Amino acid sequence: MTRHGWLTVYHGVSELVVPKGAPREMCYSAGVLILSHEFPQVIRYRSAEPVLKPELLLEREGVVANVVFPTAVDRRTDIGQSDRIDVYYGMADQRIGVARLDVPEHLPASAESDPSDARRD
Repeated sequence: MTRHGWLTVYHGVSELVVPKGAPREMCYSAGVLILSHEFPQVIRYRSAEPVLKPELLLEREGVVANVVFPTAVDRRTDIGQSDRIDVYYGMADQRIGVARLDVPEHLPASAESDPSDARRD
């Protein structure tokens, strides 16, 4: 839970652009959702672009190439940083990495959210 609502880190897959005739390649990345405190079925924010994507060599090459796969989050209240969230993730299905996510003071003005008439039952 953050000041903005429930934080959810999720993964998605997209197809990479490859030269014509080359084998199809996939890319696994991670995005974030912020769900309403009171009505968790209401999306307050969704990242338009991945917040974590395969960039490092160890994320791009391995058992399965081009994979970052979030598996756990740790809100760092233990060190007095409640706005810091460590995201543990798989790297190319071969290693485990950790990335730091800092919760902003305010959600971006361009936040993608549910329409105002969203159901709240």
